[in-house]
Amino acid sequence: MRRSVITGTGSYLPERVLTNQELATFVDTSDEWIRTRTGIRQRHVAAENEMTSDLATRAARRALDAARLSPVDIDTVLVATTTPDYTFPATACVVQDKLGVPAGAMAFDLQAVCSGFIYGLTVADSLIRAGQARHVLLIGAETLTRLLDWEDRATCVLFGDGAGAVVLQAAEGAGTVADRGVLHTVSRADGRHRDLLHTDGGPSSTGTVGKLRMQGREVFRHAVTNIADAMREVMEAAGVSADDIDLFVPHQANVRILEATAKKLGIPAERIMLTIAEHGNTSAASIPLALDTAVREGRAKPGDLLLLEAMGGGFTWGAALLRL
Repeated sequence: MRRSVITGTGSYLPERVLTNQELATFVDTSDEWIRTRTGIRQRHVAAENEMTSDLATRAARRALDAARLSPVDIDTVLVATTTPDYTFPATACVVQDKLGVPAGAMAFDLQAVCSGFIYGLTVADSLIRAGQARHVLLIGAETLTRLLDWEDRATCVLFGDGAGAVVLQAAEGAGTVADRGVLHTVSRADGRHRDLLHTDGGPSSTGTVGKLRMQGREVFRHAVTNIADAMREVMEAAGVSADDIDLFVPHQANVRILEATAKKLGIPAERIMLTIAEHGNTSAASIPLALDTAVREGRAKPGDLLLLEAMGGGFTWGAALLRL
């Protein structure tokens, strides 16, 4: 069986750090209020001259170095983002040019908000399994602070900027759960709830970018249920249980959501990869940022069984099971 194996990870965070204390100087909030409700202590903010493609390119170079590949080896560049450089061309095309990936490679963006990396993993795995790609550079990158209303304390305290990337390579497996690579993915959506987490603008509606709006309590309620169901589905499809999971690498949305979801599935707290305190919610960049952190800290090692999940505006949500 053809498998999609992650052979390299990388990440990049903008230099500027915005702490809760600094945020409280211009927003009606406090460090205690933010930490107790979200688990966030700080977030990174892109510089004025930094675009999403810049963050994505830096993370991608680090992933390529880790995989011991060069840009000329890549045949597909896939960028999951809600904050592209332009309406068009795709940010992936800009990254392709900045990296020096050869002309003729596929390059496209995928928009599923915070679930973008899970959706991207599903697409990349499908391309590799179908023989349409051999080396996929999958990037989650966001400059989400550019969508924030800094007078809305319910949302502006939650989000940050960053990028994470993985290199997926085609490899042969035995078709068992012992194989390295992506074992199973689930991607879902329910557009009936789109108004609970959205931006109030867009090219064909207002001709503006718009600002992020969220009904947090309702999002929390749907998130725990939807995410847990998707995680159960991928584990059942692979024939594994929560006891088999070496590390749970979730979308870093809210520490309460992460802990509630893990508890519902029976995953102990020590097996949860948490980076939300330092990064905040970086949308599509969240999972690959956390994954790269786990790899570089030695918490995720070759052969480990990892469970990934996310939920975002749309609603979109999904989960993935893979072995490093």
